[in-house]
Amino acid sequence: MSLEPRTARPSALVLRALGLGDLLTAVPALKALRRHLPGHELVLAASERLAGAVAATGLVDRLLPAEAPGRAVPAALAWPGEGPDLAVDLHGNGPPSHLLLQRLGPRRLFAYAHPGTPGIPGPVWREDEHERERWCRLLTWYGIAADPADLSIPAPAASSPAPGAVVLHPGADAAARRWPKERFAAVARELRAAGHLVVVTAGAGEGALAGYVAERAGLPAGSVLGGTADVPFDRLAALVAGARCVVVGDTGLAHLATALGTPSVVLFGPVAPRLWGPPPGPRHRVLWHPGTDPSPRPGDAHGRAPDERLLRITVEEVLTAVHTLVETAAGPIGHDSAGHPPVDAPAG
Repeated sequence: MSLEPRTARPSALVLRALGLGDLLTAVPALKALRRHLPGHELVLAASERLAGAVAATGLVDRLLPAEAPGRAVPAALAWPGEGPDLAVDLHGNGPPSHLLLQRLGPRRLFAYAHPGTPGIPGPVWREDEHERERWCRLLTWYGIAADPADLSIPAPAASSPAPGAVVLHPGADAAARRWPKERFAAVARELRAAGHLVVVTAGAGEGALAGYVAERAGLPAGSVLGGTADVPFDRLAALVAGARCVVVGDTGLAHLATALGTPSVVLFGPVAPRLWGPPPGPRHRVLWHPGTDPSPRPGDAHGRAPDERLLRITVEEVLTAVHTLVETAAGPIGHDSAGHPPVDAPAG
């Protein structure tokens, strides 16, 4: 993603300085802005770590690096010269993100209404709303047509390092959203026994977790991708695009599978899938056991132990969901979409 200086074109600055899943749930809103402002330079304020993913959307002209711990708002934006013609707050709904953009002096600012910034008109924030719908509703309120179902990104040009694999991703930013590693290992072991090529992915610092899953499952050497550092986005996207199925918790890789149209089994715990889950349809299976609490956030998404709702999901449920998806979408188990038998390890 280019970090070139500003151009002479009118500019639209979008603030979304969060993670991969947050970026991908904002794709419908970014598409709407791109259509509505074809002559503008569209600039996204986001983590430089996401440069590859931002470029892969094909929607943004320039990345403005912006960092903050967790889900906090960046303290400042390195925006040079005159303010943007338009600033769009896709980051939050309160004064910190509103004021950050206001300080740049934009001619227009699109944001949700908040009593702490009464001078900014906007729609009312709703807690019980899917992220894709939330940001499309914001733009619609300001007269920009946006479709939350328009969420796909282009297929990567690179070849998959493991065509036809079932991809397991046991990691997540918080323990509350990590299904136990022993259960991931059991799923991997059963899938390999059924004839699948199984690959385990890991983000930076998750190497030990992924290695445990691969070792306990008896996977061959080379079955773990990433761990010391993130898997480069072009390689990760190629892997997911060429996968038979992805098994993942409520994290960024789940949204990547959705954006690329790859079948997925997504495991939910502290947060309801109606807020962050894939769209309904035959390509995705959501597993969630909320019990008697119907609220959208029955648990702590940043908790230090696996959420009780996540722990209610069994190995057998996950295996059944995977088998159903791959047999429906890609033919008999143990062969890729072209009918070829699996190999023992990913390439490269």
